[in-house]
Amino acid sequence: MIAPLQEDANLPDLVEFQVLVEEALEGFPQEFRKLVFDNLAVIVEDIASPADAARAGIRNPMHLLGMYTGVPFTQWGRGHFTGPPDVIRIYRLPILAEVSRPEDIREKVRNVVLHELGHRAGLDEERLRELGVY
Repeated sequence: MIAPLQEDANLPDLVEFQVLVEEALEGFPQEFRKLVFDNLAVIVEDIASPADAARAGIRNPMHLLGMYTGVPFTQWGRGHFTGPPDVIRIYRLPILAEVSRPEDIREKVRNVVLHELGHRAGLDEERLRELGVY
């Protein structure tokens, strides 16, 4: 078990955390951005709603770091209809609760963002574990 950050640690607020998420997205390879980011909204929130956590099969919202909602592009057909965007939600407080040192926050955010992008690419939890993005 990871010891959580101390309460007096200089933790990023929601705006600063959004910048970390944007940095993680900008680090994604340029050649895949159009495919992966097309019709995708990325939202940063403090914590998942109880309903969103339940949809993900999680009882305690503090255990949900991120969530992808949509149709993975591996399931798109030729006549794929582009409607409302797929959504990736990144949850600040659960991520901060999982890191023990402030200097580890950026890497944890990057991992969570890549994990959710992996779901958008059609990868399941087992494959993401194999790739080390868990």
